[in-house]
Amino acid sequence: MSRSHRLFTLVEALRRHRYPVTAAALAEELGVSVRTIYRDISTLTEQGASIEGEAGLGYVLKPGFLLPPLMFAEAELEALVLGMQWVARQSDADLARAAKQALAKIEAVLPTDLRDHMAGTGMIVPNFAATGPAPALAESLSLPILRTALREERKLDLTYRDKGDAMSRRTIWPIALAFFRDVRVLAAWCESRQDYRHFRLDRMQALSPLPDRPPVRRRTLMARWRRTLNIPDPDAPARS
Repeated sequence: MSRSHRLFTLVEALRRHRYPVTAAALAEELGVSVRTIYRDISTLTEQGASIEGEAGLGYVLKPGFLLPPLMFAEAELEALVLGMQWVARQSDADLARAAKQALAKIEAVLPTDLRDHMAGTGMIVPNFAATGPAPALAESLSLPILRTALREERKLDLTYRDKGDAMSRRTIWPIALAFFRDVRVLAAWCESRQDYRHFRLDRMQALSPLPDRPPVRRRTLMARWRRTLNIPDPDAPARS
């Protein structure tokens, strides 16, 4: 375990304990020596952590301390790198550029050992465009409009061609944008159908934002959409 990771883990361990915890208990939890715990607590105190207590009695961390600089566990960094690479490969140019910039900002404030780990995670997302169909130009142009509409909660004017080549024009309330391996799909409420519908981006013929907002907040719409279609919420706590 690197020193940066050890300090991060110690802070998290102290946060989990509402009452003073001894250095011996912390050492056993982290798999290090008691002497290392004393040394790391001294380091954290020098960095601004408000840790009360003393050797033999136990320590408690007051709320509000963030370990500087920005800290991540190795697995968290690997998840970030993998996720950002996927966004850079699968999204539009603006979001791909934002993903690369976000990674650069994170890397700039990491300690040297974590920066080295981030650079050599070995996590790779292949360039799908080299092995499969590239998104159509119209699809790439639709993504920024859709992302803005989702963020600002705006209605959209959509002209759509279905799988039978029938054309329709409708007003929709965007709910969520799903990125699959070879297709991107917008979930939305359709005013003309008065029901939830799913639209492939590669079948969108025209798309423009409207000034009106849906009468229901998008978060509420999404909850109803999940409930109606029995779609699990990935952020919901697991049931025991």
